[in-house]
Amino acid sequence: MNSRRFTLYAWLTLAFTLAVIVWGDVVQATGSGDGCGAHWPTCNGEPIPTSPSVATFIEFFHRLTSGLSLLLTLGLLVWSRRVFPPGHLVRLGAGAAMGFMVLESLVGAALVLFRLVGTDASVARAVIAPVHLINTLFLVGSLALTAWWSARPQAPVLRGQGVVGVALGLGLLGLLVVAASGALTSLGDALFPVRDTAEAVARSRTPGENFLVYLRLYHPFIAVAVSLYAVAAVGLVAALRPGPDTRRFSRLAGVLFVAQLAMGYLNVKAAAALYTQLPHLLLSDLVWVSFLLFAASALAQRPQRAQIPLGEVG
Repeated sequence: MNSRRFTLYAWLTLAFTLAVIVWGDVVQATGSGDGCGAHWPTCNGEPIPTSPSVATFIEFFHRLTSGLSLLLTLGLLVWSRRVFPPGHLVRLGAGAAMGFMVLESLVGAALVLFRLVGTDASVARAVIAPVHLINTLFLVGSLALTAWWSARPQAPVLRGQGVVGVALGLGLLGLLVVAASGALTSLGDALFPVRDTAEAVARSRTPGENFLVYLRLYHPFIAVAVSLYAVAAVGLVAALRPGPDTRRFSRLAGVLFVAQLAMGYLNVKAAAALYTQLPHLLLSDLVWVSFLLFAASALAQRPQRAQIPLGEVG
């Protein structure tokens, strides 16, 4: 019973964290990152802002929900120690989630304290933006694996997986590259908005533009290429490691990849409007989770090796 309640709590923690991440994109898209000034953890020097502007409310609400997400993750860590024995996969996942959550908080604090928010278009912000998003994916992935392993505690087998391990590893790496390029594109869209794709292309050909204006054009091509590879890899691995979980996650991953590409197209057509940008970000997180859980279920199966009689060797 405790294990089932833990699993439910872990999935709810993941869902709440995803909502916090989406709201974080609202903070960037609306330029509200400096809504609390260069103060952290206080907001404009106050524990609770007394007369908040819209930007201050957006930023303060993000901090408030982020703090609650941290507490939920801490609860997950403590609970995992009470329910599961030492060395259990769930303890590993919950510990990793807590570590990435702390790092997430520190990165958020650094963005505020070093004023890498609002209209800042520096190289430093362009470096930390993809780092921030990749850490977010690691956090989300750790929470998802914690929930998954609490119901199916099957350790992944990394050795001897051959083409399966290579295909999955390249797929996960490719998704991280897409996330990094997406972070730069989202930052460029927030700082240098355009009305349509034609204007975005025209500005990229204008000498003297900020480097983010040029970089954001590459993300759609990277995303399409990686998505095509990932779908092919999922099909290959599902055939080599058949099972109810791999079949279920292969179908889910396929649907999410198609939905993500469609939403990406709409996001480009709408010039990164908030109503397309937010579901695009959420779908990217769900794609990552589905591929990661697919990999976990596939790698939980030991590779079958042909047994060769000793007399036939040589």
